[in-house]
Amino acid sequence: MRIRSLGVIDDAVVELSPGFTAVTGETGAGKTMVVTSLGLLLGGRADPALVRIGAKNAVVEGRITVPTGGTAIVRAEEAGAELDDGALLISRTVSAEGRSRAHLGGRSVPVGVLAELADELVAVHGQTDQQGLLKLSRQRQALDRYAGDAVAVPLAKYAGAYRRLRAISAELDEITTRARERAQEADLLRFGLDEIAAVEPRAGEDAELSAEAERLGHAEALASAATAAHAALAGNPEDPEGIDAATLVAGAHRALEAVRSHDAALAGLSGRIGEINILLRDVAGELAGYADDLDADPLRLAAVEERRAALTQLTRKYGENIDAVLAWAEQGAARLLELDGDDERIDELTGERDALRAELGGLAQALTDARTEAAERFAAAVTAELASLAMPHARVSFEIRQSDDPEGVELGGRTVAYGPAGVDEVELLLAPHPGAPPRPIAKGASGGELSRVMLAVEVVFAGTDPVPTYLFDEVDAGVGGKAAVEIGRRLAKLAKSAQVVVVTHLPQVAAFADRQLLVEKTNDGSVTRSGVKVLEGEERIRELSRMLAGQEDSETARAHAEELLATARGDR
Repeated sequence: MRIRSLGVIDDAVVELSPGFTAVTGETGAGKTMVVTSLGLLLGGRADPALVRIGAKNAVVEGRITVPTGGTAIVRAEEAGAELDDGALLISRTVSAEGRSRAHLGGRSVPVGVLAELADELVAVHGQTDQQGLLKLSRQRQALDRYAGDAVAVPLAKYAGAYRRLRAISAELDEITTRARERAQEADLLRFGLDEIAAVEPRAGEDAELSAEAERLGHAEALASAATAAHAALAGNPEDPEGIDAATLVAGAHRALEAVRSHDAALAGLSGRIGEINILLRDVAGELAGYADDLDADPLRLAAVEERRAALTQLTRKYGENIDAVLAWAEQGAARLLELDGDDERIDELTGERDALRAELGGLAQALTDARTEAAERFAAAVTAELASLAMPHARVSFEIRQSDDPEGVELGGRTVAYGPAGVDEVELLLAPHPGAPPRPIAKGASGGELSRVMLAVEVVFAGTDPVPTYLFDEVDAGVGGKAAVEIGRRLAKLAKSAQVVVVTHLPQVAAFADRQLLVEKTNDGSVTRSGVKVLEGEERIRELSRMLAGQEDSETARAHAEELLATARGDR
């Protein structure tokens, strides 16, 4: 990794061994920045406070070898990343303003893509992870992870049934809790539908009646106008001497007809006048018929207005016109059927819910059985690892229990609480020595014991669900003496099958490393490129002496350091 402007680090390159790398240095020298840098490369939260004072941004670049055939390489290629000789080049930039950018294999990618790769590539453990192990949910997750498909398969079936049960229960609650509101809605719909049915409106009826009312209301004026227009076009029988349009046009037509054979243009005009004459007679006839048919019927007008008033009552409540009222009635009838069917739906959902609860109880029992079997194997494996970590008499066990809940599911004759991961509460217990009762690790383990339990759990995981790299940030805190030597020995054993990086202050642990990196500040308080270096020979002995006694040149410390290195080499 190359780290620039991150915390106290100005510009430094960290070269990690394929086996066991120990990162050491004085307190505050920046050792933890190695953990922080790797966290950023793997999609961790970008904190602008990490950017070195005076710098515009912090940059971390890394080269990570990716296992072939794994999901990580598939996801990387889906994101458009290109491999560099079997490795992924990853970079992360964090600005002082808080903006973050990520690049993977030469392509800009969302930070979330890096986080998706993290689980398969690196397992990071620090003090916060130890505290996380104290949570019951994390302990259950650890057991499920160890059990593999034996738990994953029934858990997937259980989770599917649980989601269906939640959906049905939510719908049932919605129907029953809103019963009063739905009853009120049904009453309103019935009233409206009855009101519309009583009037029996027809589509477009309001527009038709509006036109008829307009005609009946002005019948006399319309008849007078039609009669006058007819007289102007076709003459008035009561005034034979009167001149009308039809007579004048007919005279014009006769005048032209007499000479039309002498001029084609005049013949054309004569024909057009003839057409006008025919049209005038047709219009005059229609006007006469209109005037004869028009009936100023006050009773019909009153009936039309009454009907329009009834329709207006409907359009005022249910739509802007009768067509909209009819559409409302159609939708209302469908909704009323739905509301009236609530009782049947409640019975149907209740039966389905009860059946699912019974099914969920059976699936939960299978899940509990699988966890119980895996817990025995997991506890035995962790106990065996603790024996290798200077806790030969410690015993680890799991307590798998359920809580009673009258609203829960049936399990072995009890009604117990259930959740998305089953009905089990899983708790890791530790008996540190013979005769001591098993107690929850949150209460029964010291800081050093908790560190060793954490390491033992991870070593067991390495045999069942390995990842290429393990990073431990002072997981040896609170440990010393023989226990520290055993931790170093166990980490070295883990490093035979995976890359192990440990940030440590214990010389007993650092001595077992294949490579020891020293992080040291310059006089101005920063870590430069030369501030992270590989220690070999005399330099490594001096650093181990400092870690042992705080005195690099102490002969006693040097002898002890040489002895630690010799012991570690002998184990390897």
